[in-house]
Amino acid sequence: MPPSSQEAVLAWLKDKKFTTVLDAPSGDGWLVKGLKAQGHGEEFDGIDLYEAAAEGYRRVWKHDLNEGLPADCSTYDLVCCCEGIEHVGNPLLLFQAFKRCITPGGHLVVTTPNVWYPQARLQYLARGFFPSFPCLAGKIVYGSHMHIMPWNWPQLYLYLKLAGFDQIQIVSEPLSVAKHLHEKILSLPALLYARRRVRKARTDEERGFWETAGSDMAVRGRHLIVTARPT
Repeated sequence: MPPSSQEAVLAWLKDKKFTTVLDAPSGDGWLVKGLKAQGHGEEFDGIDLYEAAAEGYRRVWKHDLNEGLPADCSTYDLVCCCEGIEHVGNPLLLFQAFKRCITPGGHLVVTTPNVWYPQARLQYLARGFFPSFPCLAGKIVYGSHMHIMPWNWPQLYLYLKLAGFDQIQIVSEPLSVAKHLHEKILSLPALLYARRRVRKARTDEERGFWETAGSDMAVRGRHLIVTARPT
């Protein structure tokens, strides 16, 4: 996960109130280190496929998120899934498990590469594969660290709603900004289309979806930080 994206996640969490945290996947423990540096003294649990228990966690399960969460997983005020869902073949199962383990009023934070930005669409048009999601023929091993599920704002919104989440929003970050002039130009049709759909929206939910879909974060960003709360 890019350092600038880590900083954006930590900035969003800085003023939030929570006492128990699930970090899945936990990786090298950057989330715990960052939150503790901010003065948060929560109880942290982690889940990861490969990493040994990093410092600062109360408990770390070695577990495959394709199978949901460990049976003895507790409940948490905050669940963070940073750079994990692109590796998971059963994302709805995982999101439903997250929903069950989040306390009322709690938060879910999900981060993942975004395949909706113009350069990614151009590469898909030319090759049939998004950046960071290459052809895996001859490399497919179940349980390995592969990018198998590309995500964009509409797809992520859909899965989170199906899993029972609401208040789904994108957090702005440095990677939300287009890097090249041609990306700004090529993204204009999508931005204009979303604005038309905002005007035609019949419900607040539909209007909110298209307002976000027509944002730089959704259309031009190379990375997504999405937050949600269980209904």
